[in-house]
Amino acid sequence: MKIISYNVNGIRAAIKKGFLEWLKAANPDIICIQETKANKEQVPSEGFDLAGYPYQYWFSAQKKGYSGVAIFCKDKPNHIEYGTGIETIDFEGRNLRVDFDNVSVMSMYLPSGTNQARLDFKFNYMAQIQDYLINLKKQIPNLIVCGDYNICHEAIDIHNPKMKGVSGFLPEEREWIGNFIENGFIDSFRHLNKEPHHYSWWSYRANSRANNKGWRIDYNMVSLPLKDAISRAFILPDAKHSDHCPIGVELQF
Repeated sequence: MKIISYNVNGIRAAIKKGFLEWLKAANPDIICIQETKANKEQVPSEGFDLAGYPYQYWFSAQKKGYSGVAIFCKDKPNHIEYGTGIETIDFEGRNLRVDFDNVSVMSMYLPSGTNQARLDFKFNYMAQIQDYLINLKKQIPNLIVCGDYNICHEAIDIHNPKMKGVSGFLPEEREWIGNFIENGFIDSFRHLNKEPHHYSWWSYRANSRANNKGWRIDYNMVSLPLKDAISRAFILPDAKHSDHCPIGVELQF
């Protein structure tokens, strides 16, 4: 099973930049999208059908043109879970899950901390989603949580580790991701790739992408029972439909 996660920073804008043609060529079994910035009815389904994804699921924010997640699948899931049931975070459309026989896959878009109010919201979300996922893993041991976590875990994950006062690399955020992993998840990319200079997001400023001054803030977190099934994990920086790039994991059952 090949799974790709991609923060597209607006699905309609990404489609105009060739996203559907790229998706057909990349050919994952499942793609988890973050930051759709659209409702399902605003994006024609025909393009995804033609790309090979007849099963399309969307969970959008109440605020139009904001946030939102989606999952597109080649095969029909057994169950689709829209949101978490936690009202204080679900209104921003940040969690969507599909369940199959061997594995459950979630698309998650963790908030950014652009100002103090949003940082407070981010920390609240982090606390609530960690409790939710720890409990969920007891019911569904084979769980993959894909998405934009908006946090670099280690110094190797950011081009400038001195940026310690910036949201996304705050000590409290890094500690949270460490706790998340310690509670039974594997950072699939780092599990198989130990080299530096691999990033998944670049600022639009100062030619950051061309100079590879990036952050690795997107993860495919795989629950421990699936550890031996992880056969490949990768980042695709040449896909340029967004300020993020796609990340992938392959499982061999």
